[in-house]
Order: sequence, then C-alpha cells, then structure tokens
Amino acid sequence: MAYISTNTRSETGRNDAGTGLRDFFTGLANGFAAYTERRARTDQMRALNRLSDAELAHRGLSREQIPYHVFRDRFGY
Repeated sequence: MAYISTNTRSETGRNDAGTGLRDFFTGLANGFAAYTERRARTDQMRALNRLSDAELAHRGLSREQIPYHVFRDRFGY
C-alpha cells in the first residue's frame, strides 16, 4: 500500500493565502523565464539556419553543429 502526503503549510505552520499567492507568482515568473529563454534560443537557431554553408563555415560552424552551439552552456561544451 502506498501513502502520499502533501505539506501545504508555510514556515510559520499556518495555511495562509499569502503563501499560495506567492507560490502562484513564483510559478508564473519561472514559466515566463523559461519561455523567454526558449524563445531566444529558437530565434538564434533560426537565424543560424538561414545562413549559407559558407557563412556558417566563416563562423567556424557546420549546420550539424548549430544545436550544440546554441545549447553549449547546457551541454557543457
């Protein structure tokens, strides 16, 4: 048998509306930050894909390297 427990109390031990409201806006801000990051990376990939192979080579990239270049901070390169 499995048991699931959810703690909905704040640090003060009370269930208050302020905590729920704060959590809502924190989630909203986190979602917006993720959206803007994804949008910026997508725009960068589209811009690089519009370049010719010669222009990419001038930048030291091949078409296959574009995702790795755009997400290099995530891949750890």
